[in-house]
Amino acid sequence: MTITLSEAKLLISLARNAIENYLRNKEVLEVKRSDLPIRLRVKQGVFTSLYKYDTKELRGCIGFPYPTHPLYKAVILSAIEAAVNDPRFEPVSVDELDNLVIELSLLTTPEKIDVDSPLKYPEKIKIGRDGLIIKYKGISALLLPQVAVEQNWKPEEFLSNLCLKAGLPPDTWLDPEAEILKFNAEIFVELSPNGQVVRRGP
Repeated sequence: MTITLSEAKLLISLARNAIENYLRNKEVLEVKRSDLPIRLRVKQGVFTSLYKYDTKELRGCIGFPYPTHPLYKAVILSAIEAAVNDPRFEPVSVDELDNLVIELSLLTTPEKIDVDSPLKYPEKIKIGRDGLIIKYKGISALLLPQVAVEQNWKPEEFLSNLCLKAGLPPDTWLDPEAEILKFNAEIFVELSPNGQVVRRGP
């Protein structure tokens, strides 16, 4: 169920306003649900990524893999989390906002990849279309579809780096106890801070 560019622009605007409001007031942005398009009230997983506009470096990325919140709420919460609670980075400051572009990845519900042998996983993965999740002995990690494209990974490399993201040995995906799930994502990004919003293709 796709969203329109105008709806994506609204979501990214909500994300930016939520970050600024939280940084200034330490409050979660409240919006009137009934004022929003029906599509944005449907529960859906989403990841918010923040990038420095001048260097293109990642500045934060957090989200909800599963449809646990209405989309607009998931965007507000994940945007705040990406700005202040990504353990890889210092919290974003208000002064940085004018140099950050926001990218939203709207996820389909993750589904387990069924194979009769872990060796078959790579042939079930399409780079650019699929994001991946690993679950292994209480540990899990996720990589968005665009990461594999940006890093020019083959499916085997994608799987190995997914394991590394989870803090596991790179060949853990070959363990029959490992569960690999995949999902797709609709990706929308600002071309400049508070600027035009475009859809990113596979």
